[in-house]
Amino acid sequence: MMRSWENRSDTAVMDEPLYAAYLATTRLDHPGLDEIIEAGPAAFDDAITACLAPLAAGIAVSYQKHMAHHLLPDTDRSWIGGLRNVLLLRDPQRVFASYTKVRESVTLNDIGVPQQLELAEHCELIVDSDDFLTDPAGYQREICRRLDVPFDPAMLTWPSGRRGSDGVWARHWYSTVEASTSFGPPPTLPPAALPPHLAPIADEAVAIYQELRANRLTV
Repeated sequence: MMRSWENRSDTAVMDEPLYAAYLATTRLDHPGLDEIIEAGPAAFDDAITACLAPLAAGIAVSYQKHMAHHLLPDTDRSWIGGLRNVLLLRDPQRVFASYTKVRESVTLNDIGVPQQLELAEHCELIVDSDDFLTDPAGYQREICRRLDVPFDPAMLTWPSGRRGSDGVWARHWYSTVEASTSFGPPPTLPPAALPPHLAPIADEAVAIYQELRANRLTV
């Protein structure tokens, strides 16, 4: 989705602007921990200020890719209402399978599912990624319409490769994104089997996901 919006000529993207502050506070063992913190901003107040900064000349849209788990319990939420917010859902069983390829230890909060339930109150739209991938053009047009942004066909294809706007963590997480040139089809195979100790967490995550999904956008 970030690649899609960045391919617009009137849009600047921000890649997980709260990530450094999240890691500086939690010190979780993410790949590239110290490098990410050093890249900053490492304080939540500074990161939020950057999110709300005036747009550069010629830029009409700031697309900010946020991760729900980057909002810690005491992180300021008051600024969120100043943005137009869309919650993008993904089957948490697939999230767990992907996440554990990089970090073996994972909790429900690590993948942001409880935080998504809270954030839903601030969001104008809830979009399920599997739905979106069945009709990217239709969903992207409707998302743009709902957000009062003109649809641009350039949002449907983009060049492969890394971007200067990608976070320093790209080499750890973005191999599939970097190889992409468009939205792919929705997954057809079931999620990979999870270790038995993750089953209870996954069940709780799926229950929250289904609750959120009940209010999703359909096109």
